[in-house]
Amino acid sequence: MILDKDTAKKTAELLLQINAIKLNPKNPFTWASGWNSPIYCDNRITLSFPPIRNFLREHMAKQIEELYGKPDVIAGVATGAIGIGMLVAEYMGLPFVYVRPEPKKHGRQNQIEGFLEKGQNVVVVEDLISTGKSSLNAVAALKEAGSVVKGMIAIFSYGFDISAENFEKANVSIHTLSNYEHLLEQALDTNYVSENELITLQSWRKDPSTWSAN
Repeated sequence: MILDKDTAKKTAELLLQINAIKLNPKNPFTWASGWNSPIYCDNRITLSFPPIRNFLREHMAKQIEELYGKPDVIAGVATGAIGIGMLVAEYMGLPFVYVRPEPKKHGRQNQIEGFLEKGQNVVVVEDLISTGKSSLNAVAALKEAGSVVKGMIAIFSYGFDISAENFEKANVSIHTLSNYEHLLEQALDTNYVSENELITLQSWRKDPSTWSAN
């Protein structure tokens, strides 16, 4: 869910500006899953641009307080959201932990890194939502550790139906600064894409697993 359209479009503008998001309908990218995609997103690039990372941390912190109040802890999902999660926690003056995809194979075999007490209210920070599987895996680990997960906030979401279904099924609240719909609107407004390319980009989102540029 998007709280503010202006923030959504501005976020999309900044991500396109630094190529954190690339749109290429004619020569699609291949994801690790094997899907062909006209979009590639790597929000870790934002960490290299201080004005942009500051914009993201401040708007994420603002939305966290509006949605969930001030939690006890901010949790980032490894590895993509460790950086932005730490920035948000620092801005809010809160403790920070991060959650691995699975427990380490050695040492203390931690899945959650950092100090976390049972019963603490936690908000999870993500950089990108696709199907939601890895994000919800982190939520499950936090709950298993005794945390009260208030919800999640992310920089960007592709807006897949399966993602919405997964979060609803898990009863986890999710909000994002921007999403695919607002990205396309911003890209068209600034002539980043043409009307024909917009049609191609919209068709991909309807069925990404079988989509082809031809």
